[in-house]
Amino acid sequence: MAPSYLPLLRTLLAFDTTSRHSNLELIDWVSQYLAGFGIGSQRTLNDDGSKSNLFARIGAEDLPLMLLSGHTDVVPVDGQVWSSPPFVLTDKGDGRWYGRGTADMKGFIACVLAHVPEWVRLAQQGRLQQGIGIALSYDEEVGCLGVPRLIDALLQQGVPVTGCIIGEPTSMRPVVAHKGIAHYHCHVQGRAAHSSLTPQGVNAIEYAARLISHVRRLADTEASFGHHQPLYDVPFTTLQTGTIHGGTANNIVPKDCEFTFECRWLPGDDPQRFVDSVRDYADNLLLEMRQVAPEAAISIEPMVYCPAFEATPDSAVLGYVEKLCGCQGGDGVAYTTEAGVFHAAGMPCVVLGPGSIEQAHRPDEFIEESQLQACFDWLGRLTGELCRSDSQC
Repeated sequence: MAPSYLPLLRTLLAFDTTSRHSNLELIDWVSQYLAGFGIGSQRTLNDDGSKSNLFARIGAEDLPLMLLSGHTDVVPVDGQVWSSPPFVLTDKGDGRWYGRGTADMKGFIACVLAHVPEWVRLAQQGRLQQGIGIALSYDEEVGCLGVPRLIDALLQQGVPVTGCIIGEPTSMRPVVAHKGIAHYHCHVQGRAAHSSLTPQGVNAIEYAARLISHVRRLADTEASFGHHQPLYDVPFTTLQTGTIHGGTANNIVPKDCEFTFECRWLPGDDPQRFVDSVRDYADNLLLEMRQVAPEAAISIEPMVYCPAFEATPDSAVLGYVEKLCGCQGGDGVAYTTEAGVFHAAGMPCVVLGPGSIEQAHRPDEFIEESQLQACFDWLGRLTGELCRSDSQC
């Protein structure tokens, strides 16, 4: 007989919830699944109603909640060569389950949903000393855009969240800190001219290149002289340019150039100091540009902001994780999760889930069967911790 989480994972995987698509079909299905056990759910929608978060509570309403959180969106498969259909859960006989989202992070969601019948039974018997919350979000992969609305709803309702486990793929090793990430879009506007008359134009690409070089200098300075934290695989704050577009033809001085750059900073650092430095340098460049073209302009606009995260010492959720994992502390990572958003709202977090981050976003994404079983078993042990001391779970 297949473990109870596998049919759930198969169903979750079949919904193509790539971030550019709606996730409502998946949310509808989860809502109906929970309703089958008598559990109501709440939704918080995006502006056009095409995407939704979901929150559900198991246990008495006056109980403090341990929140289990996962994002429903996945990254695209465009341009990737897969050896099996990406939205079909595939067993190749090697102890792995293949499909987009198996590791990141529908495997965790499936394990959570598989425990719902047991949690409902315990709640009906009054054996839980803490409630269990299920939180599913949208648009995590494009900048943690959905979860703030879910968190705002919890805060407005006064839901007592004592801890949150973010089920990102960590190979079931606790992650207690991660970097923040911010993306910025820069548009450089110069003046077009025939390339034989370059002094009459202002080359937007060349001025953008100077700004990009400044971003690089900031990055090099951080690598050489900035704060280093050995907990991380990349132990310092990083900056880099990700995309650039500009120009129309070889014989035209380009009027426009756009590029994006990012910053990934350590907890306790402030990314604004880097943006301020880029803006100050842009102001100096504008003085040059406007000597030729008074209409020249440079704009720098924020696109994505996900805060850094550092686990709250002595929090209940960290205590549970350390006890159940038999460890003290945990890892720090360079990637970013929704833990930073929950933490900023005053909800203590730990990141812990099945699968490896090395498999996320890649063709033939997979999760080990042993990782799914380990997560399912770990949630069972967590359930025991959330039970009343005078009862057996």
